[in-house]
Amino acid sequence: MKVIDLTHTIRENMPVYPGDDTPKLIPVSTYEKGGFKETLLEMYSHTGTHIDTPAHIFAGRTSLDEFPIEQFIGKALVIDCRDLEEGQVISMEHINKVRDKAKKADFLLFNLGWDKRWGTDAYFGDYPCIDDEVLDFIINGNYKGIGFDVIGLDPISDVNLPRHKRLFEDTNIINIENLKNLDLCGIDLFYFSCFPLKIEDCDGSPIRAVAWFE
Repeated sequence: MKVIDLTHTIRENMPVYPGDDTPKLIPVSTYEKGGFKETLLEMYSHTGTHIDTPAHIFAGRTSLDEFPIEQFIGKALVIDCRDLEEGQVISMEHINKVRDKAKKADFLLFNLGWDKRWGTDAYFGDYPCIDDEVLDFIINGNYKGIGFDVIGLDPISDVNLPRHKRLFEDTNIINIENLKNLDLCGIDLFYFSCFPLKIEDCDGSPIRAVAWFE
């Protein structure tokens, strides 16, 4: 079995969404003083490679702990969007190239090559986002989730979050952000999981996103 890690490492001073605090990994016990190591983790629920749930945007919508475990595992397909420049949009042209495979997937993962910018100011640039037609295709499909190797479904500059609102208003499709290594996943369907922490009434969580091939 071949396994590919699609997850950024959580560390202090890592990239976070503008306005969020970086994680704090605080030692509360050490080998010398306590006989074991234990760390207090302080971080936002949308730190690093993470998922958004409908409760991220709408009160009363599905929270993290309300999803069945099957929501976080299935077949995925990478949509190659690396031809796009800053400020351009992800259109149905990219999906139509692999439409038959896309219809068989549980997760559509959009590869912009943006993970190569991780840790630089360029990561917070004007990354391409999906247009309305692509969003309609996703909403009307039978998908468990979508994912991106950028920091947001919407542009950082758009504080109204229109794509988040449309996605989560009436669906339980999860949104995954800050993926990496999508270029290693090939052009065919593969097994994918994105299990979060099971936190009561929560809007999102860091995940360990993994692709594997048998």
